[in-house]
Amino acid sequence: MESMDNKKQQGQQLNIELSEDVAQGIYSNLAVITHSSSEFVIDFVRIMPGIPKANVKSRIILTPEHAKRLLLALQDNIKKFEAVNGTVNIKGGHNPLMPPMTFGGPTAQA
Repeated sequence: MESMDNKKQQGQQLNIELSEDVAQGIYSNLAVITHSSSEFVIDFVRIMPGIPKANVKSRIILTPEHAKRLLLALQDNIKKFEAVNGTVNIKGGHNPLMPPMTFGGPTAQA
């Protein structure tokens, strides 16, 4: 027997719209995460080789509950990805949470 809450949730639909400019996405290869007692802030940054300055490309602000939901959703999706594509290996230095500051490949010369 379904509860009243389940029937109510099934009857509700969320219509999510994605505009063309947002659908293009923004590439980021670094996320800087900070938090206070009431929110988590994730700044998405793009770092490029040879350029000492990196700008924040997007900032997302979440409640602690939503930050945890994002963590769980990412864990679930990574598990599914790895089941199909194999383990994702993290390359880098001593701290696996920091991206490598070198991009590999040959060094550019003028």
